[in-house]
Amino acid sequence: ILTDPFTVIVLKDTLEKRGALGQIKARIRAEVFNALDDQSEPRPPLSHENLLINELIREYLEYNKYKYAASVLTAESGQPEVPLDREFLAKELNIVEDTNGKSVPLLYGIISHFLHGGKEESTQNILPKVSLLNYPKQNLGKPPTERNQK
Repeated sequence: ILTDPFTVIVLKDTLEKRGALGQIKARIRAEVFNALDDQSEPRPPLSHENLLINELIREYLEYNKYKYAASVLTAESGQPEVPLDREFLAKELNIVEDTNGKSVPLLYGIISHFLHGGKEESTQNILPKVSLLNYPKQNLGKPPTERNQK
């Protein structure tokens, strides 16, 4: 059935439009990595900073449904399979969240703070309250191809 070049082109185009082709490629990469990953070779111990950074990245990847990228990060870095508690992570990073900010990854609030120069909390020595106000709701949780490009 897939011997006709036209059928292959149409099928590939359809899979790309649905976003399935990228997911299939990511899944194949993750499976190849897992197959080639040498479990007998111990990972170097994670520093406290790397543990926190990896967790921020994992939360971001999972929020955006990049589950294969998140699984490769976890496997390759030696990050614990069970994610760190978000409240623990926020406390470790001195982040104060408002109620809206709890629905997005902590990384969004950190980036927002630096993009806006910390103006909203210039008198305090903490990172800003994480808020959805700086991130349009229509962009969150959508695949990158559907997000508004700034």
